[in-house]
Amino acid sequence: MTDETPQEKVDGTASHDPKHPAKLLEFMSTGWADRDASLPAEAEAAPLRQARRERLAAAYPGEVLVVPSGGFKVRANDTDYPFRPGSDFTWLVGSREPDAVLVIGADGEQVLYQSPSWDRMTPAFFTDRNGELWVGPRPSLDAVTAELGITTRPLEELEKLQGSTVRLLRGYDARVAGLFELVEAADRELATWLAEARLVKDDWEVAQLQLAVDATVLGFEDVVRALPSAVATSERWAEGVFGLRARVEGNDVGYGSICAAGAHACTLHWTDNDGAVRPGELILLDMGVEGRELYTADVTRTLPVNGTFSARQRQVYDLVYRSQEAALAECKPGAPFLAPHKAAMKVLAQGLEALGIVESAEEVLDEEDKRYSRWTLHGVSHMLGLDVHDCALARNDNYRDGTLQVGYVLTVEPGLYFQPDDLLVPEDLRGVGVRIEDDILITADGYVNLSAALPRDPDGVEAWMASLL
Repeated sequence: MTDETPQEKVDGTASHDPKHPAKLLEFMSTGWADRDASLPAEAEAAPLRQARRERLAAAYPGEVLVVPSGGFKVRANDTDYPFRPGSDFTWLVGSREPDAVLVIGADGEQVLYQSPSWDRMTPAFFTDRNGELWVGPRPSLDAVTAELGITTRPLEELEKLQGSTVRLLRGYDARVAGLFELVEAADRELATWLAEARLVKDDWEVAQLQLAVDATVLGFEDVVRALPSAVATSERWAEGVFGLRARVEGNDVGYGSICAAGAHACTLHWTDNDGAVRPGELILLDMGVEGRELYTADVTRTLPVNGTFSARQRQVYDLVYRSQEAALAECKPGAPFLAPHKAAMKVLAQGLEALGIVESAEEVLDEEDKRYSRWTLHGVSHMLGLDVHDCALARNDNYRDGTLQVGYVLTVEPGLYFQPDDLLVPEDLRGVGVRIEDDILITADGYVNLSAALPRDPDGVEAWMASLL
């Protein structure tokens, strides 16, 4: 690549940017059409988000609450990762702009501080790397107010609040944190409140999750059709095919896709996805589309690469399937959150006994023993929503040690993992890993499997694959 003589580096430019002569700066400020001043319709979720903000204000009357969206994160040098606002900010506001800040005043006033659109009268719109000729136009503040149903003010006006004592959602914007007087314990309490407020999903949120799951189902179908190409290349082909569906149907993938063939399935978070895909082996696919409203699916299927389980693979798969069935039977309001996990572990431990891997299921299931965990490794469930591991800052009493409530959405994902170098496992099982994961909505009558469109039982999996390969 060639470049012109660099100018002295200034804010908003890089050292390799070209010079901008005065004539060019003047020329670039002329000859532009008037902007479209029409306002967008109010977003469907705007009233829901306003009600959430009102709940938050009511929880801390007379206090100032600050929730930033976060900013860009550097990928390398002067290139950033794609921006994705913080989940709590998204839940409360819905803006996709970086560096935005929600402030709920002591009087309950709700204000979004956000950078306004840049006019063409100053050169920054094309000289600054955050200018609209580099990254696209920003919405006007009037447009943001119309769409999101919240008062907006220019971001620089946030400094008028400097020195105030506030509750801040930490970890998203150090510049914002530096403006205020903070109390760490109060800030932790705010983060916990937000996590627990998001535990129960409303009907709109459930609909968004279902859209994400439906797109994920399509992505799994795409990957199965592409398995011959993955065999000819690597796990990367499966990852790339699913990523295409995620970008077309949603915002992106909700987390790094796990496309783990063969023994890689025994690595829980295998995201290198650069290994060989071989007929006769299994491929574990743990993938989820993040929808356009940023709610994510999280689904896993373990599939025979050639479309048919071997007898030994089916034996392990059927054990995991039966353990998931036992876990799903415990998914009902009022049940302990850990009930699905315990039900699944009981089935898996008994299966390990039948395989000759443990001597006594009863013995290893004892809470003071738990040696079965060598092969099960992880818990069966976590909350799901705007984050793949949603509501992570909720207190244990209201999450892991709590009970399932109507409106919870959680995963149910038992697995068995026989490491390739595990001498306690029969040799023909070493390197076999199986996980089955579905996204479950707790209802008044029990549960709904949001990802039921993807077959789970071994016969159903084989028939489904045969229809696609």
